[in-house]
Amino acid sequence: MPMPVFEEYEPAGDCACLGCTQRRRALARARAIPLRDGGHPAARGTRRALVLATAAGVVLSGGGSAALAAATPVAGPEPVSLDTPAPDAPDADIPGSPQGGRSPLHGRPAPAKPAGLPGAPSAVKRIDRTSIITRAKLWLDAQVPYSMSAYWSDGYRQDCSGYVSMAWNLGTNEWTGSLDKFATKITKEELLPGDMLLFHNPSNPTNGSHVVLFGGWVDETRTHYVAYEQTRPTTRKGTTPYGYWTNATKYVPYRFNGVTGGIAEPDPATDPKPAVPTVFPGATQFGPGANNEYVAQLGRMLIDRGGRRFYPKGASKAWSDSDRLATQAFQTAQGWTGADADGIPGAHTWQLLVEHKGNDIRPTVDAAPGPAGVPAYPGPSAFRPGSTHPFIAVLGRQLVKKGFGKNHPSGPGGRWSEADRRGVEAFQRAQGWRGAAADGYPGPETWRRLFA
Repeated sequence: MPMPVFEEYEPAGDCACLGCTQRRRALARARAIPLRDGGHPAARGTRRALVLATAAGVVLSGGGSAALAAATPVAGPEPVSLDTPAPDAPDADIPGSPQGGRSPLHGRPAPAKPAGLPGAPSAVKRIDRTSIITRAKLWLDAQVPYSMSAYWSDGYRQDCSGYVSMAWNLGTNEWTGSLDKFATKITKEELLPGDMLLFHNPSNPTNGSHVVLFGGWVDETRTHYVAYEQTRPTTRKGTTPYGYWTNATKYVPYRFNGVTGGIAEPDPATDPKPAVPTVFPGATQFGPGANNEYVAQLGRMLIDRGGRRFYPKGASKAWSDSDRLATQAFQTAQGWTGADADGIPGAHTWQLLVEHKGNDIRPTVDAAPGPAGVPAYPGPSAFRPGSTHPFIAVLGRQLVKKGFGKNHPSGPGGRWSEADRRGVEAFQRAQGWRGAAADGYPGPETWRRLFA
């Protein structure tokens, strides 16, 4: 039988990048294979069916066959389809997802087991948690722009699933419908830095599907965590409510099957700490120049008693003004003055802290107003989900005054609620802020503008 003739033909297109050009050529070749005269009609019909199947396969899978992967080693941008699977469709590689289909690294040969085929490779590369977070920070430092079709210099697609694929060093570009094949489902309590939180919407992958890397809990309440994610406009790291800002209950925690030991950012709630001695260790352990575990224990106890605003970077073994000011604030809260409130802990101060007795550190609501009569910013710890703080009501009344209080059904209160967050978010967006700058949690600049 005569061999089919392949004709070099390149249709016009808007995108001139190498990936798009090669995909257009593949489509053109599939359409341009002429059927030779002669031969049995059934054979010609079979060849026509093969040509149509090849063309359809290119359009729908974006290069999912082993033959196409071998012929086209450079992976171009995935086609974006408006088609989505039926609700009962199997979990397959669907290019209609926001992440495109699975593919080799851009500009690299396909792996031994082509990424377009279902299932994860039988063996994954081993990687420790420190390396996962370090790789995630590479894109964070570079502020890689979000894109569903572009690829970074390392060959990974610049979207959320490409980011996790890169951090886990998978060697392929996965998507939200395939990342779970490389991981094992875990519980919220088991989460450690380097794990992922995945929401895959199989009935409509373009609606809500997203994945983030877990970077550790923000505090012992485990209501917020540090998320590394690839999102618009660029790679970001930020405090995020569990499981996410939207569709929170649909985010499932997973652990990469290739992860080994090592934690880059320990979970502060599970980080083992030496037991606090009930007997006062002595005044010589505190003050300028002191550097020991007792200082760190003092800081942690003061944070628990309302002194978080004094420790923006957390407690440390090295004595600093943070320890002196927080200790003095705690002593003042007990009604002590003079030498009894000098900022150096004594036996009585230590006893109250260890036994969790006495008064907590007062919030800054009693502090003198700042410039132009603006109340002093109390710090981010005052505005946590479920927290109670006098300045929450102050914030709420100011939102109402500025016209952003429509979310409060019965007036502002002293307990932080979703109504407060939505009001702050509306105010932040009115400043022209977007993304993490409009998360609904007031920072110093939000506070300054709100009370200006």
